[in-house]
Amino acid sequence: MLKIKLARFGKKNQPHFRIIINEARSKRDGQYVALLGHYAPTATPKILELDLKAYEEWIKKGAQPTDTVASLAKRVESGNPFPEKKKRPSKKAVAKAAAQKEASAAPKEEAPVQTEETPVEETKE
Repeated sequence: MLKIKLARFGKKNQPHFRIIINEARSKRDGQYVALLGHYAPTATPKILELDLKAYEEWIKKGAQPTDTVASLAKRVESGNPFPEKKKRPSKKAVAKAAAQKEASAAPKEEAPVQTEETPVEETKE
């Protein structure tokens, strides 16, 4: 049975995968029947290239994609495989913004000015 799976290449902590057609029981990084594309998850931005025509043909021939390859193929079909995520501020930044907002919203009250008054002695005349 043929499988469409990922073969790992690249350096330590810098994986790069090839999307390949291989016999189900053969080694992960061994010889393969066909190369369909590649995937580099650690690159910025992530790289995902897959020949969809060849992928569909192999599926028609009976090749079974792994769950990971199936999800990657779905991403490629969508047209925008890795959409940009909105940047969210950190908890510290949120707390700081809330504190500034609270400080600006509260009316500024001036502290009463304390002056030293010398006691005035009343003299009887």
